[in-house]
Amino acid sequence: MQPKVLKYLLDIESVISEIETIKARIGNDFNVFTKDVIMQRALERELEIIGEAVRKLIELQPDIQISSSKKIIGLRNIISHAYDSIEPELIWGIIQRDVVKLSEEIQKLKGS
Repeated sequence: MQPKVLKYLLDIESVISEIETIKARIGNDFNVFTKDVIMQRALERELEIIGEAVRKLIELQPDIQISSSKKIIGLRNIISHAYDSIEPELIWGIIQRDVVKLSEEIQKLKGS
């Protein structure tokens, strides 16, 4: 595995850990999340970082197996450029469902 590929995989892994910390801080409660703009922005930033890391991974290794890579990169672009259209429900759904799947995929990629 190329060192840069491993670096981006580790970056994603680290950000996923930070997302879990944020979820714990708010008690994994959607109502708390919707009332806390700082936590919303923090999670948006974490997802933006993941999107950029995935984009760079694809550039380095186009055949890498990340199932939702286009959606992840697309979300990064929305957060960066159309920030005013982000709904808390979208971010919440992603951190509850999709981040778990991404974490599993990253673990598999690191193991190969």
